[in-house]
Amino acid sequence: MTTMNISLPDEMKAFVEEQVQQGGYSTASEYLRELIRDAQKQAARERLEKLLLEGLDSGSATPMTKKDWEYIRSEVRRRSEERRSS
Repeated sequence: MTTMNISLPDEMKAFVEEQVQQGGYSTASEYLRELIRDAQKQAARERLEKLLLEGLDSGSATPMTKKDWEYIRSEVRRRSEERRSS
């Protein structure tokens, strides 16, 4: 784990210290890591929503064919095998 130093105004430092005490965190670092994890999850949700909306806006749905399903299965197998060998 690497170290990062940050500067906070006194009011923000007091707020962080209060959150550490009230939230059951053992350190300010633990509290800030939790905030960052939450921000990462939110960014991932926003990216997924964007991709889903792009899919919805990409045109009319078409029926899946046997060839489509075969391609999907082969692609899943290929990617799974790639991950196992990495």
